[in-house]
Amino acid sequence: MDTSSIFGFIVALYASLTTCAVPPSDLPAQQQEQTAVVAEQETQEPAEPEVQPIYDPVATPKQPTVNAANVGYNDKKSWWFRRNTDHLPPSAQDEIAIGSYDAYYLGDTQHKVIYLTFDEGYENGYTSKILDTLKANDVKAAFFVTKSYMEDQPELVKRMVAEGHIVGNHSVSHPNMSDLSNEQILAELNGCAAYYKELTGQEMPKYFRPPEGVYSIRSLEQTKAAGYKTIFWSFAYNDWDPANQPGTQAAYDMVMNNYHNGSIMLLHAVSQSNTEALDQILKDLKAKGYVFQTLEQLPPATSIGQ
Repeated sequence: MDTSSIFGFIVALYASLTTCAVPPSDLPAQQQEQTAVVAEQETQEPAEPEVQPIYDPVATPKQPTVNAANVGYNDKKSWWFRRNTDHLPPSAQDEIAIGSYDAYYLGDTQHKVIYLTFDEGYENGYTSKILDTLKANDVKAAFFVTKSYMEDQPELVKRMVAEGHIVGNHSVSHPNMSDLSNEQILAELNGCAAYYKELTGQEMPKYFRPPEGVYSIRSLEQTKAAGYKTIFWSFAYNDWDPANQPGTQAAYDMVMNNYHNGSIMLLHAVSQSNTEALDQILKDLKAKGYVFQTLEQLPPATSIGQ
């Protein structure tokens, strides 16, 4: 091969190499976008498949389909349920057909699922640790907040939203809902929801927990008319007094002695005992085959206990 041929070969080789090495910034915009998408797909970890709850049908207490004749439209009621020692869904009030008003105290009782909820009337310094624990265990929960809580703790509320938890409506001022007029009920709901939107830029999820579990046929009716699902509970205990905490072991035992399919579990986030016990509770319930679902996964209210 003569000198000119060798020189031509080298020039051609260099041209081909530099063409292959064109940096992304020199590529056409469409080609840059395609290159970026491919690179992102190559670096992303595959999504873990959603854990399916274990089918484990159990007897569910019958719920009334009509209101008892002796219950007045405005009669004040306080939510109650009756524990059992068999890890079965507990019975509860049987005077009002709560399902007719999109009200729940149980979820899916035919699978090993639990719906974890927290009430937030004020901050006692534990919510951040609770959120850390939920994140470490890949559990989503619902936090029912008042307007005053959001005003005092905007960053915690934003963190709840950012980490995929439901932030539900617990009213503006934590009143007895059965004592309010229809207009006042709506003002409590709308005022809390409006502040949530102002804070987060999002519509507040339509889940309501009546303060202190107080309700009436009328208040349930008005809450449903406003588009909300009322969320009572099938598990709770005396955990709300910071000055009278039962301790970590007692909190753990209370949950582990009373878990059941479809449990809507109420814990108060002001509780040091709950906070300290939560990690082991979540791990041990998962070890028993339970899956934590969100309120968005609740079955139709009228299908429960029928």
